[in-house]
Amino acid sequence: MQKATFGAGCFWGVEAAFRQTQGVVATSVGYAGGHVPQPSYQQVCTDRTGHAEVVQVEFDPARISYERLLDVFFDCHDPTQMNCQGPDFGTQYRTAIFYHDEAQQQAAQAAKSRLQASGRFRKPIVTEIVAMTDYWIAEDYHQQYLEKRGLAHCHI
Repeated sequence: MQKATFGAGCFWGVEAAFRQTQGVVATSVGYAGGHVPQPSYQQVCTDRTGHAEVVQVEFDPARISYERLLDVFFDCHDPTQMNCQGPDFGTQYRTAIFYHDEAQQQAAQAAKSRLQASGRFRKPIVTEIVAMTDYWIAEDYHQQYLEKRGLAHCHI
């Protein structure tokens, strides 16, 4: 199994999108890219910890490629919005790919470049591509949030 970590706005809907993807064996939501150890949701929401809301995906590379996960990531949010998605504003909602190794970094950069060149978006893609450092799992009530409430997706 391998891991991939993505920030695409509010993590509830993003997690639901990945959970519905064949080859994904587990997901969790949490916080990455910040400077405060073990932040709480309340701390992250202050926009002062530097963390992004992220989904960490465990996947079987024999069943799904990292490149396909990148497609799911880019399809489930607007990568041209800086520090916001829909009605949510703040750096915790930024678009970001946290790569776990050099192969993921190269694949993420190539996917971002291809998407920008495709003309699908009129504005520049602002997705950060940064090395994964610390991942802090979010509080239990955030895990599989939509699924626990009988919702299939969170459409903005």
